[in-house]
Amino acid sequence: MTRAAVPPNKENLAAWLQYFDDLRIGGFYRDRGVTAGGTLAASAPVPLVEENPELSELKAQMAKSKSAAPSLPAGSYIGFPLNPDLVPEPKAAPVVKFDLHAIGRDAALFAELEKVKGDTLERIRADIGDCTRCRLCEQRNKIVFGSGSAQAELVFVGEGPGRDEDMQGLPFVGRAGKLLTQMIEAMGLTRDKVYIANVVKCRPPNNRPPEKDEVATCIPFLLRQLETIHPKVIVCLGSTAAQNLLGTIKSISHFRGQWFDFRGMQLMATYHPAYLLRNPAAKSDVWKDLQKVMGVLGLKVPKSSAKA
Repeated sequence: MTRAAVPPNKENLAAWLQYFDDLRIGGFYRDRGVTAGGTLAASAPVPLVEENPELSELKAQMAKSKSAAPSLPAGSYIGFPLNPDLVPEPKAAPVVKFDLHAIGRDAALFAELEKVKGDTLERIRADIGDCTRCRLCEQRNKIVFGSGSAQAELVFVGEGPGRDEDMQGLPFVGRAGKLLTQMIEAMGLTRDKVYIANVVKCRPPNNRPPEKDEVATCIPFLLRQLETIHPKVIVCLGSTAAQNLLGTIKSISHFRGQWFDFRGMQLMATYHPAYLLRNPAAKSDVWKDLQKVMGVLGLKVPKSSAKA
């Protein structure tokens, strides 16, 4: 709604000053001082404008009437009611704009707290032990820690172990794992040159997505693995891995194939191999993503490579 313009006058100005006082920000217009060095002084403020005596008297009357007024519910406006058109209307809560590209950088603010001095993959595995920290331990056969090179420049992160992985204790060894192997070989690499891990290290029942508390319990070990290896590139396979590392609930289709800075490592999300088994047409999209990864790693596309 557009309000008609109100000519400025002493009463309107007083109403606004009282409004600022009610918000406890009144000091911004009168309590600023400058020291000899040009910096703001916290004490002995130097008034920038000499207040009109009549305005001071009017404000004193307003304060007196306000103290005598009955108490109102929290959030009520108790400003000077000389001009109701000047009373600010309640505003809806601001809409928080989602800046996905800033997430990885923000996460780096807390990365130092999660690092373990002199950490190694062996130490991380020992710290996990025969884990019973969450309910996923109740039906698992084997913990699937991860496999590959501790010096890998490329790390793949999936959701969690499936039936075959649970039986063997190795990540991505079922049908989806065989497709991942083909994808890795199409890049001119082998599985022993990369590292493969999951968000959770025990199989969720019936291959369901891991619950939030299960992820919260297990993901610190994944973060330690990533910090220890510190690859050039992390490739998240599927929504679960990408959402939990980037801290978003957005679908992977919103940011697949895009680069993000994750604690000094470059991170990209692409479709999970299991998704490709159900939707073969998406293989071309994944191959485009992998070619971007190859560019960062300085790998050339083999002429005889089969598109994953």
